[in-house]
Amino acid sequence: MRINGFQKMTLLDYPGKLACTVFTSGCNMRCPFCHNAFLVTQIDLSEEFEQEDILSYIRKRRGVLDGVCVTGGEPLLHRDAVDFLMRLKETGISVKLDTNGTFPERLRQAVEQRAVDYVAMDIKNSKGKYPETVGVPGFDISQVEESVAYLLSGAVDFEFRTTVVKQFHLLEDINDIAAWIKGAPRYFLQCFKDSGNLIGEGMEGVDEAQMKAFRDTARRYVPETEIRGL
Repeated sequence: MRINGFQKMTLLDYPGKLACTVFTSGCNMRCPFCHNAFLVTQIDLSEEFEQEDILSYIRKRRGVLDGVCVTGGEPLLHRDAVDFLMRLKETGISVKLDTNGTFPERLRQAVEQRAVDYVAMDIKNSKGKYPETVGVPGFDISQVEESVAYLLSGAVDFEFRTTVVKQFHLLEDINDIAAWIKGAPRYFLQCFKDSGNLIGEGMEGVDEAQMKAFRDTARRYVPETEIRGL
């Protein structure tokens, strides 16, 4: 597993926990609004962290840190992802995994081996608009659908989330997403913000009124829908 970022402490990445965040590089999507281009298309090979150094840091801070978030890029792209998640879990703190849902078998393996305590899965858009939204022509959504169905089975605590971008999301899209994930315990609409390190160009967020309209529409299917980033 290639790790190209490590944040030693955060209150933002793991809900309700003081955590550190591990950023893996590499992704099988090219979302134009991705704010982590340095982990996808502009990888700095000189900035790499060893697994052992991260594990050592966590072990030394048991009792201070409550959890660790593994994000990307797409962590499950890496063949040894589940092994690394297991090693993190063995340190005694909670493990959160961020994923785009395109590796359902590895997601299932991580959950069944109790390597993760919480999963945050991105729902990029309504099914019909996935290829353009993820920047992959002809994208096959079947693996994403499999991961959604698996999480909805209740095998692990989880959330779905969508980064809302003016160029990609309409009210009808949010309605379709929410209908798709009906039964989820929680759904978050995240306001897009330009990090200055995007894969694409010309991306914009939507205003507060629109975000609230999107939230209210989603609540018809997922009552626990909230907004992040306003």
